[in-house]
Amino acid sequence: MTSTTPLDRSPVRLTGELDPHVSRGLWLVKWILAIPHYVVLAFLWIAFLVTTVIAGFAILFTGRYPRTLFDFNVGVLRWNWRVAFYTYSALGTDRYPPFTLARTDYPADFDVAYPEHLSRGLVLVKSWLLAIPQLIIVALFTANIPFWWASTRADSTSGYESTAGISILGLLVLIGGFFLLFTKKYPQGLFDLVLGVNRWLYRVITYVALMRDEYPPFRLDQGQHEPGDTEPDFPTTRPDLVTTPA
Repeated sequence: MTSTTPLDRSPVRLTGELDPHVSRGLWLVKWILAIPHYVVLAFLWIAFLVTTVIAGFAILFTGRYPRTLFDFNVGVLRWNWRVAFYTYSALGTDRYPPFTLARTDYPADFDVAYPEHLSRGLVLVKSWLLAIPQLIIVALFTANIPFWWASTRADSTSGYESTAGISILGLLVLIGGFFLLFTKKYPQGLFDLVLGVNRWLYRVITYVALMRDEYPPFRLDQGQHEPGDTEPDFPTTRPDLVTTPA
């Protein structure tokens, strides 16, 4: 396993520009506004799983990730991040996400540098074995923590434990939402922390999806941009091409 250092340029790039004019209360109904995206993403994630399996076999036999499948899967993650940024993983903008896999001028962006070669052996153990420490950390960030009062009520009335709760990431975003509601200002430090958590999450997803061999760093890189730069400038997926799985 290899790991990046603070001075290394990560091949996985996640950015998000906080809109200084985010609405006080629009975030309360974004779960409704984003329903069309949720429907599309449900199908895209099914396709993502299928193309990842196909890509895994291709890597095992050729050492290469088929470029068409790679561009498609990056596009799915990009689309998912834009919707997450708009809704309850960041609440960073009120600008409605575009319906496209391609890169746009949207204030949230995601990209992965295409690897010319990948390890044939690592593809067998990355997703289920090597990623375990990272998956545990991601679960700590994103798994719902039950509300103690809901759990107590459920146990005393029906004998089962309630699953109602909120994740650490969700709690951070909720706090940001209340700041917006009452002060119309999203604290920059809180937003930077939220971006850091999302950045960690998407690096792990990229590794588990077999898209890179570099092990994700155990590092919370906070801020709107990747450390050390203001915008990604590495070789990226083709911005003018919206791909579909082959």
